[in-house]
Amino acid sequence: MSPQITPIADTAQDLELTERILGPDGIRIPNPQLDAYIDDVDAAQLRALHRDMVILRRIDAEGVALQRQGQLGLWAPCQGQEATQIGTARAIAPQDYVFPSYRETGVIYARGAAPGDYVRMWRGEEGAGHDPAALRVAPLQIIIGAQTLHAVGYALGIKHDGADEVAVTYFGDGATSQGDVNEAMIFASSYQAPVVFVCQNNHWAISEPVALQSQYPIAGRAPGFGIPSLRVDGNDVLACMAAMRWALAHARSGKGPAYIEAVTYRMGPHTTADDPTRYRDNAELEQWRRRDPITRLEAHLRAADELSDEQLAETQAAADDVAREMRAACLGMTTRPPLAVFDGVYAEPHTGLARQRDEYAAYLATFDGEV
Repeated sequence: MSPQITPIADTAQDLELTERILGPDGIRIPNPQLDAYIDDVDAAQLRALHRDMVILRRIDAEGVALQRQGQLGLWAPCQGQEATQIGTARAIAPQDYVFPSYRETGVIYARGAAPGDYVRMWRGEEGAGHDPAALRVAPLQIIIGAQTLHAVGYALGIKHDGADEVAVTYFGDGATSQGDVNEAMIFASSYQAPVVFVCQNNHWAISEPVALQSQYPIAGRAPGFGIPSLRVDGNDVLACMAAMRWALAHARSGKGPAYIEAVTYRMGPHTTADDPTRYRDNAELEQWRRRDPITRLEAHLRAADELSDEQLAETQAAADDVAREMRAACLGMTTRPPLAVFDGVYAEPHTGLARQRDEYAAYLATFDGEV
């Protein structure tokens, strides 16, 4: 299932070099390679995927608004990448463990995040916005590509224990140029670790276009490490689900790692600290708006008479409710005392940590009321 290695001339050609099940107009396209993996997906499940993507987009918009209003220090938007995140995450088994980057809001949503989990880290209240043990999702990783090493290490533990688990790690196209990602792939291949690599190729590593760092499809790199790969249309939620099911089945069966490149597009800024108008052509943005993952699935459901105006309205109301709860959780958070930063660092206290805590307490004591 390795992709055809063809140079990429532009974003339009880039998208044509992908596997898909739903075209941009929502029409179902026969795909012998992927169809078998989504044979069980009926209209009710398609509506659930649509609902997930609508809610995710509303969560994302609320996160941007909260940051602009000074309630969050930063936010990493995922508008346009809903199909990649929801399609792959909904295929992951409950016992599997996920190692995300900083943009995987949709993944933690699909794993059962509570309203406050989306904002706690970005507000600076905790090092992890959610409970990693409860969601089986590691804390969002800011260091580019570092989570791939964590995933492979965890996967080696799975193999050692003989557990029925797979480690899944997400990263962007820019991260593929990092040494950590390539080293993770070497280890995964050498030891046949049960791990799935998911590259969300959203075309921009901050202000650097993907064609500058990779003139050929990124999925073509994986076979060089001995890892089978699949390149899919990341705005096609069914293709993303099918690809993840293929990859998970491969890894879970003892065949080692698998790699997915989901070709999508970052509609918003890299983070709320970025201004994409300084480096991105608006015509390119509009070209990708016509490939919107939500309207694509909506068109497919409408054509099949499986989505009514009433159902759409109910979905939007549910999305607004989630955003309202998220805002209330954010505004209602109480900042912990400064010395609480030392809580939970180690399972057991030790003298080194106690010394550092005392030194920090002495520093804080120089400010009235800060301890």
